Amino acid sequence: MGRHQQQEDREEEAWTLTKQALVQEAAKTLFNGTLENQIQAARDIRKLSKTSVKTRANFAAAGVIQPLVSMLNLPNAEAKEASLLALLNLAVRNERNKVRIVKAGAVPMLVELLKSENPSIRESTTAAILTLSASALNKPSIASSGATPHLVEILSSGSLQGKVDAVTALYNLTTCTENLSPLLAPQAVPPLLMLLKECKKYSKFAEKATALIELLSSSDEGLSAISRVENGILTLVETIEDGSLQSTEHSVGVLLKLCQSSREKYRELILKEGAIPGLLQLTVHGSPKAQQRARALLELLRENPTPKTLESSVLESLVFNIATQVDGAEKAAETAKKLLQEMVQRSMELSLSSLQERASSSDTSSSELPSKFEVELEPEL
Repeated sequence: MGRHQQQEDREEEAWTLTKQALVQEAAKTLFNGTLENQIQAARDIRKLSKTSVKTRANFAAAGVIQPLVSMLNLPNAEAKEASLLALLNLAVRNERNKVRIVKAGAVPMLVELLKSENPSIRESTTAAILTLSASALNKPSIASSGATPHLVEILSSGSLQGKVDAVTALYNLTTCTENLSPLLAPQAVPPLLMLLKECKKYSKFAEKATALIELLSSSDEGLSAISRVENGILTLVETIEDGSLQSTEHSVGVLLKLCQSSREKYRELILKEGAIPGLLQLTVHGSPKAQQRARALLELLRENPTPKTLESSVLESLVFNIATQVDGAEKAAETAKKLLQEMVQRSMELSLSSLQERASSSDTSSSELPSKFEVELEPEL
């Protein structure tokens, strides 16, 4: 071992001992210090636990979680924020700390902080709930805490980061209860569709947003809200065209529920947004569930009379290409004919017209959310 390496080892050992002393000192101050010193101790905990998994575990072992949770209930705004951020960093990528924080009684206090008039506290609280809700053991208590309506409010009024965290937190909670949709619908629909419109359709975020929208489509109020959002159906159609396996599956599920609930009301709305080409592609490239849903929706979009001969060479080419992928070149003509017989001349023309209009305006790029919108978030603050 060279001198340089020995020196590095000694420095690392010295820093480890220093951190251990700081952990013990911060814990002692939280229990016995003045309020001002407790606030500073919470800030030190936040800083020291930001990047070290081991330090997070050491702080928990020193007993800091309970006094930090108690600080959330103090009337002092600085104490609330300092303890909140310290708890958030202690919970990041530490399952045991997540559970400990909830068992210490943090959830009711976090719900109260979601009502704060301070945007910074609301945003940090949303991030904390996101992080805590990543634990399966925590989900039931958070879902039943009354946090959900406040997370929905943040979808409309929060910062971009707050909206991202709220969507992810809500998504986490949907896996533990079947009764979440009444708490979400219908007020969550417009902001969710707007966020879906602005994000990359193949992103993980789009998968979460479409999963929530599909959950909301389980109620009549949710379906009605989806149909009322300007360009809402178009956004779902675009997701079918450009989304991942998961987001396309959820999106076609929403459109299918719309059409099943009232074919007369929603059929034309879906057709005029150019849904047919994307649905045809989905019958080939989608997940098994998406393929089944796409076929069912295509059946609902058919006209009852016998379809007329299709005149569009563009659409014939599209269907022929899909048929080639399905059954190979030798049987492509026969397969394409069968596919075309299932389509309605009017619905085809409506689809192509909509696609042409969108193509003609493609030089005006749609807004795109920042890159952090695509990140799986469990933030350190």
